[in-house]
Amino acid sequence: MIIAKVIGNVVATKKDERLVGCKLLIIQPLDLDNTLVDRAPRVAVDIVGAGMGETVLVVEGSSARLALDKADIPIDAAVVGIVDTMEVQGQ
Repeated sequence: MIIAKVIGNVVATKKDERLVGCKLLIIQPLDLDNTLVDRAPRVAVDIVGAGMGETVLVVEGSSARLALDKADIPIDAAVVGIVDTMEVQGQ
């Protein structure tokens, strides 16, 4: 599971039929100090109603498919939570 920030949306009018109805978000992984990690952004299916600028919890791989309860859906990542607060080592 990773912590990420929603930095955009993806609109794809033509896509695999199993993705119809799925909201696609562009996410950027975060460090624990809430700074953006210098890695390529990713696309994740949103299952919790996250919005632009929100900090989210993301699962990847088979866990993402299980989160949607669809083992045959072609996804690598799913947003499964919206972060309210984080506390690291008492901070």
